[in-house]
Parts: sequence; C-alpha cells; structure tokens
Amino acid sequence: MTHPARALLETTTAALAPDPQDNPLVPRIAEGTAPLTTLAALALEQTWVIPADRRAFESLAARGAATDPRSAAFFTALAEGEALAGERLTAFTRACGVDEPGEASYEPLPGCQAYPAYVAWLALNASPADAVLALTANFSAWGGYCATIASALRERYGFTDEACAFFDFFAQPVPELDRMAVAAVQEALDTGRLDEGRAHTYGRLLQTYEAMFWNALTRVP
Repeated sequence: MTHPARALLETTTAALAPDPQDNPLVPRIAEGTAPLTTLAALALEQTWVIPADRRAFESLAARGAATDPRSAAFFTALAEGEALAGERLTAFTRACGVDEPGEASYEPLPGCQAYPAYVAWLALNASPADAVLALTANFSAWGGYCATIASALRERYGFTDEACAFFDFFAQPVPELDRMAVAAVQEALDTGRLDEGRAHTYGRLLQTYEAMFWNALTRVP
C-alpha cells in the first residue's frame, strides 16, 4: 500500500508539473545556443537567490520548531543545502567571465527575483507543512533542469567539473531529504495541520514564478 504522505507528494508533483514550453532557456543551453552573457546572468541571479532562499528556509524551520518538528527538520536540511550550493556557485560565475567587481555591481532582474521573493512570503505567511508540500513539488522540475544544464555546460561549453558543481549539487537525488518531506507531510496529515488546497496554490505560484525566472533570462542581450 502506498504511504499516504508519499502518495500526496507524488500526485501534487504530477499536478504541478510545468509545461515544457514554460522554460525556453534550458533547451537552448542543452543545444549550446545560449550565449555566455545569458549563462553569466543565470549565475548572477543565483547569487541573489541562494542566500535569500537559505534565510527563508531558516525562518520556516524556526517557525515550525514548536508545532511541526518534522517540517522544521526538513527546512533545516534545505537551508544547509543552500549554504553548500552557495559555496559551489562562485566557480560557475567566474567560468562565465564575471569577476568580483562585476558580481558586486550586478543589478538583478525583477522577473528572476520574483521566485525568491515569494519563497520569503511563504516563510512569513505559509504554514511550514503546506510549504513543504508546495516546495517539494516545485523542486522536482528544478532538479531536472540542473541535470540538463550540468551536462550541457560540459559537452557544449567546455566547462570544468568545478564550474558545473553548482548544478551537479541540485541534480543529484537526495533520498534522505525525500524521506524527511514524507515524514513532514505525514505529521501534518496526522495532526490535521495540512491544507492541501493552500499548498496546491502555493505550488502553482512557485511554478509560475520559476517560469518567469527562465523567461526573464532569455531576454538578456
């Protein structure tokens, strides 16, 4: 018999799966036709996204500590993962030709920063358990994008393993994080603290803002 929480995570992920046409950039990177300036913008936008998401996850962990301990554990693990990813981002940024002054002076794109802004909104307003369900569904697509990008950076752009490590990190399955998500959702189901409708709405908005992220990058000259 399928675990109730796992079944809910799977059905929510399937329901929120993005239309492939929502992301026009990753196919261009896979083909090697995206210019280096676009890759540089991707790197620079992530220098804003990663620390913002880490702090949002830390906030969700703190909010859930008393009432949703398994959700708190999930978000603590996510925050730690963002910190590790951030350590790998500099090599990609430099491989794209961006030096420290260029990174410091970069002006982020509103369309790219809508996603982390909404994650921060979730940290302030969503119940931790609802956010677990919404974010886990969203992460499924992100991991696939990162796997494609990591492969293309090596094969099409000649990037080193070090320069690809940021995307390798997110492309790798993390069974323990999956188990933590299941435990968090099951805890919420058992205590009646999960609002599936709200979680679905949060997930839909996350997918929409992620599509905005990729589409904004396609307009980088």
